[in-house]
Parts: sequence; C-alpha cells; structure tokens
Amino acid sequence: MSKYTITDSRKVTTKRFLEMKQKGEKISMLTSYDYTTASIVDAAGIDSILVGDSAANVMAGYSTTLPMTLDQMIYHASSVVRAVKRALVVVDMPFGTYQGNADLALESAVRIMKESGADALKLEGGEEILPSVKKILSAGIPICGHLGLTPQSINKFGSYVVRAQEKEEADKLKKDAQLLCEAGCFAIVIEKVPAKLAKEVAKKVKCPIIGIGAGNDTDGQVLVVNDMLGMDTAEFKQPRFVRKYANLQEVVTEAVQNYISDVKSGDFPNNETEAY
Repeated sequence: MSKYTITDSRKVTTKRFLEMKQKGEKISMLTSYDYTTASIVDAAGIDSILVGDSAANVMAGYSTTLPMTLDQMIYHASSVVRAVKRALVVVDMPFGTYQGNADLALESAVRIMKESGADALKLEGGEEILPSVKKILSAGIPICGHLGLTPQSINKFGSYVVRAQEKEEADKLKKDAQLLCEAGCFAIVIEKVPAKLAKEVAKKVKCPIIGIGAGNDTDGQVLVVNDMLGMDTAEFKQPRFVRKYANLQEVVTEAVQNYISDVKSGDFPNNETEAY
C-alpha cells in the first residue's frame, strides 16, 4: 500500500469525471458529513466527497437513511462545502424530496444547491424517477444516479442483501443505467450487486460507474469514511466490501481513557506547560 500524492490540484468537476473514465483513471470517492473530516479528506487528494444521507446512520444513530430531512442534508452539505477546495461535492437528496413529483424534486434540488453551494446531487432509482431527473437536469443541476441496493427503498427490499442476482432485476438495472446516462447523469453509483454485472454496465454506458460492494471493474469506488477509518460501534457489523485503512475506534478509545486517567490523577493539565 503506497501513499498517494496529488498530481493535479485543479478543482474536480463533472467533466473531469468523464475524462477520468476515458483515460482509465479510477475515481476515488468517500463520504463526509462535517467540516473537519471533509477538510482532511479533501487535503488528502480525494476526487469526490459524497455528503450521504448515511449521515442518518453514522451521525444520528438511525437504523435507516429514511429519517434525514432536507434541512439536515443542507446543514451537513454546507459544512462540507466550506471545507473543500478540490474535491467534487455530491449531496444525496433525502427520501421523499424527489420521488413521484418532478416539481417538488426541482424545488428541493434548487434549495440544496443554493443553500449549501454543492457541486452536484445524487438520486436513488431508475426509470421510475426519470421525470424528476430530467426536470432537475433541465435547471442545469448535475445529477449522479444510484442503482442496485438503494437504501431509501429498504422497506421494499426487506434486507440489505446483494441485489440484481436474478436475470429480471439485472436486466432492469442495465436498462436503468442506460436511461440515466442518456438522460444526462454525469455518473452512477452502483451498490452491492454482482461484480460481473457491474463490470458489464461500466463497459456499456458512457458515464462513469462508481461502485460500492460491486467489484473492482467499475470506474471508481465509494465508501463511508467512518467505515474505512474503523470508527465502529458495538452494533456495527462491517460489510464484506469494506476495507479498513485505520482502526480509529481503538485509537480514540485509548486516547479518551488516557485523558480520563490523567485528569483523575491530577497529571493534566501541567501548570508549567499547559496553563497560563
């Protein structure tokens, strides 16, 4: 594992995403939900930061992403945007703000873009949300699609198992990816589907395919930053597709315990070096 060095300091744009796919350069994406984390992730050289509605899980402790509101997403997105200098900032549109109503979708999209300063939005679904996708795109707002396991549809799916394993669902995913790309989406996230299917889709469509739990043959990868940094809770069951690059749960626990010990013993603060 080698340390990455930024070779192009220009601001990442949706156009750059397409250029990266054409050059065969993999796109790196991580989530962030706050100013401090986004500052670190951006400075490290990430291509894109997703302000995911997964904030409902990792920031608020909900079991699904459904409770996130438009105001909450704008709050998190604004915090991230203020931190980022280079990465493309993509924001999830929360559940209930775009499904089944194209006018509401545009109104919600405009609010996020105006109030947060985000670069683009992400919507879950295929053919069924095309009217909303087209309406938002008509206003000049870039959209990243999301197919496969779409967490906002968890009550329909009933579980977080691998999607599109059967031919009917796989065929629909391929059709949806083509429709989203033709409609003008600049990229599509494909989550938790067989690697062979994701590879096929990535080769077939022009727009970049960003995988999560979809194998190594997509045009890029996205992970929840808390997962890859090992910020686990007792209730968290790590998905198979997550690779831990640190174990901050252990690091933070040890640091807090050391702080407690120093306070209890009177060792902290030191009156000579840590006081006025």
